[in-house]
Amino acid sequence: MDATHRLLHARRWSPAGWWGAGPARAVPGIANLHSHAFQRAMAGMAEHATGSTGDSFWTWRETMYRFAAGFDPDTLRAVALQLYVEMLEAGYTSVCEFHYLHHTPDGAPYAERAAMSHALIDAAREAGIRLTLLPVLYMAGGFDGRRLGERQARFGHDVDGYLALLDALRPLQSDTLRVGCALHSLRAVPADAMTRVVGPLPDDAPVHIHIAEQTAEVDECIASRGARPVRWLLDHTPVDARWTLVHATHLDDGEVRGIAASNATVAICPTTEANLGDGLFPLRAFLDAGGRIGIGSDSHVSVSPVEELRWLEYGQRLATRTRNVAVEHGTPGVATSLLRAVAASASTATGFDPDALAGDVVVFDEIPALVGASDVDALERWVFAGNRRAVRDVHVAGRCVVEDGVHRLRDAAFVGFRAAMATLLR
Repeated sequence: MDATHRLLHARRWSPAGWWGAGPARAVPGIANLHSHAFQRAMAGMAEHATGSTGDSFWTWRETMYRFAAGFDPDTLRAVALQLYVEMLEAGYTSVCEFHYLHHTPDGAPYAERAAMSHALIDAAREAGIRLTLLPVLYMAGGFDGRRLGERQARFGHDVDGYLALLDALRPLQSDTLRVGCALHSLRAVPADAMTRVVGPLPDDAPVHIHIAEQTAEVDECIASRGARPVRWLLDHTPVDARWTLVHATHLDDGEVRGIAASNATVAICPTTEANLGDGLFPLRAFLDAGGRIGIGSDSHVSVSPVEELRWLEYGQRLATRTRNVAVEHGTPGVATSLLRAVAASASTATGFDPDALAGDVVVFDEIPALVGASDVDALERWVFAGNRRAVRDVHVAGRCVVEDGVHRLRDAAFVGFRAAMATLLR
C-alpha cells in the first residue's frame, strides 16, 4: 500500500477539512451540480460583440444554438470525455449533467432513442467520474406555450416520450450512475406537465430546474403566471431536499426564505453567470436563512472548483464592498465554510448515497501556495492564493482515476476531442 492509500485508510475527514498534516493533504471530492457537456466545445467562442444594442444571455444563446446543431452521439461522447477528464483533474468527482440534446438536429429521434444519453454515460464511465444524468423535459418556447423553434426541435419531448426515456435509463443505474429528472425552466415546461412528471418520480430521484436566471424571465413569469418564478414554484410544487434550483439569481426576500425552508439546494455557477452577465445570487442572506448551496461549471468557461468558489465569494465582496462574506460562525475561513456547504448538499443534489460520496477523495501536493500551511489556513490558501493546480491524486468509488496530477486518458481524450472539434467547426 503506497503512502497515499495509507493516508486515506488511516484518516477521516477532520473538522478543519483536511486529513493529516504535512504535504499529503486531502479533501472529499467536490460535486459539480450543473453541467451542459456539449458547451465545452464553444467555451470562449461567444466573446465578440454582436451589435449596438448590448449583448446578453439571449445573444449568447444564438451561438449556443449553432453549436448544438452540430452534435451527434460520437461528437458528444468525445467532448464529454474531454470535459470529464478535466473535471477529475481539477478535483470534481461527480457531475450532474443537465442534458437536453436528445434528438437529431431536425428533431427526429435517433434509431436508439437514448443514443445521446448513452454517449454521456459512456464518457463518464470511461473517465471514472460519478454521473447524475438529468434528461431534460423541454416542451415550449416561452411562457405563452408557443411551439419550440426550429433550432430547439432536438431538445423537445412530450410528457409520455419523456417518461419513456426515464424508464429506459433507470435500469442502467449503478454505484457511479444515477438518473434523475430535469425540468428545463418554467417557461419551457407547462404547469400540468410538471405535475405529471414529478408526481410519479421515485422518492430518491433528484429534480433540477433552471430558474430566475434572467430578469426577463422574472418579468415574463409575473406577466404570465402572476408571480415571480421561485414564488410560483414554491406555491405550486412540493419542493423539498431532492430539488436543486439552478441559478435562482433574482430573488426577493420571501423567495430567499422560502427556498431555505424547503431544504432545496441552489446550484450557483459563478463563472458562467459572470460570463453571461446574469447577476449575483444573494448569498449571505440565503446562508443566514439556513439555505443549502452547491456549485456548477455550467457552460465550462472554467472547469475549476477553485475558481467557482473563489468567484462565488469575490462577487459578493464586489457587491457589498466587504470581505470574508461567506464565512460561517465558528469556521476558520471562507474556503472552509464554502467547501463544507457544497459537501453538505452533494448527496441530495446528486442522488448518491452520502457514505459512497465520502469515499471520493482529492489529494494535494505541497505547491508553493501551501508551503507551511496549517489545518487552519490550508483550504484558504488553496482557494485564494493563486492558480497553480494543486491536485495530485483523485479517487472515485475506490479507484484512482488521477495520479500525479494526470488522468490516464488525458492524451487519448484530447485526440478524440480534437477530432470532434474539427467536425463541429467545419
